[in-house]
Amino acid sequence: MNTSLLCAAVLAWCFAGMTALSLAMDRHHEQLTGRAEPTAHQRRLLRLAGTALLAAPIWPCIGTWGVGVGLTAWFGWLTAAAMAVAWTLPYRPRWTAVAALLAAPAGLLAFGLA
Repeated sequence: MNTSLLCAAVLAWCFAGMTALSLAMDRHHEQLTGRAEPTAHQRRLLRLAGTALLAAPIWPCIGTWGVGVGLTAWFGWLTAAAMAVAWTLPYRPRWTAVAALLAAPAGLLAFGLA
């Protein structure tokens, strides 16, 4: 398995997941849409999507590197994605949302190629 493509896929999924979780929050949702808060249905969908996108890369990481290194790598990519969202969302919320929408299928493609 190509580890570079796997790392790109994991980072893309984590970035999309962190973005989805942040957009479930009132402040960031308002930055993006102009509405004060998301509806309860939108909030649930964003939280579910974010959780799924963050949890999905655990198994490829563990399958590739084993439990110890795989979980450590996954936590590292979670941290990198959280920092990327934290640095981009306050200044470019629309760019961050578009990047997250593109990152999820790009991560799937990179994982398929890996």
